[in-house]
Amino acid sequence: MLRVFLILSTILFNSTVVLAESIGIYTHRQPFLLEPILKAYTKKTGVEFKTVYAPEGLATRIQTEGNNTKADLVLTVDISRIKELADTKLLAPLNSSIIQMNIPPQFRDSNDNWTALSLRARIIAVSKERVGKKSITTIEELALPKWKGRVCSRKGSHVYNRAILASLIAHNGIEEAKEWTLGFVNNLARRPQGNDRAQAKAIFTGQCDVAFMNTYYFGKMKFSKDHPEQKQWADAIEIAFINQEGRGQHMNISAAGILKGSKNKQRAREFLEWLTSEEAQYIYTETNFEYPANPKASLSGEVASWGEFKMDELPLNVIAEQSPNAQKIINEIGW
Repeated sequence: MLRVFLILSTILFNSTVVLAESIGIYTHRQPFLLEPILKAYTKKTGVEFKTVYAPEGLATRIQTEGNNTKADLVLTVDISRIKELADTKLLAPLNSSIIQMNIPPQFRDSNDNWTALSLRARIIAVSKERVGKKSITTIEELALPKWKGRVCSRKGSHVYNRAILASLIAHNGIEEAKEWTLGFVNNLARRPQGNDRAQAKAIFTGQCDVAFMNTYYFGKMKFSKDHPEQKQWADAIEIAFINQEGRGQHMNISAAGILKGSKNKQRAREFLEWLTSEEAQYIYTETNFEYPANPKASLSGEVASWGEFKMDELPLNVIAEQSPNAQKIINEIGW
């Protein structure tokens, strides 16, 4: 009996350890962008992850689960998505002096409910052969008649495009943003479709000459092993950083917060602290071709080769606040 008791005790103890050594994650991020970072942390600490990838509906799911959620962290793309979670009171305070030290205030929530993990520049990809990156210098130019039939885009309602339109509203006002959207849509070479890679392919095949793109897609295509044809797409384009003589390049973020219903907040906090460290931030730039949110972190050679640029310093919360107005324009104009 004593031997059976000891065996059962060991099993129960080990089960508890396994539970304590795992972190539940809900995320909008695509698996190929997140998994290298999770694997690095598991290798470093032994902590495992239970990850649910969900492009849509995370806020509703988290609200429904409440304190019964099995997730500890939520990792998002786009400022509006993380702000939505914070505004609906689903996130707990980070309470971390380490995160505050690693990430500048403009990339953290003023109420301490979330932090940026990486920065992504939404640049204009241009045909290397037919256009060249010096041919366009501002977002506003994409609405000019000279680009008639030469522009490709994914749907305007996608969070990346909605955020860039929200930034135009913040800088130029609703009426000018609406006029820009009308000119932009009139310049489209085809109906909005596909992801950022699809826009690069369209430039490669000659369907259009310019398109919006997050920079990390350029890096992923350039070094793609599973889809060698994407290397040709990347080789056909150049990166044009925009509005460099004015407000600077539009930026968005990936971000993270700890769920109020988490049963493992301390473990989740430790992971976030590591994610904002110089070590992890370099993985973002080396593996995912993103820009680090920690200004002390180094850029990979590839990302550095794209050149230095001035960032738009518009507060991210302002972009999130204008997102509903951006969606109204997108619906009205038909982007």
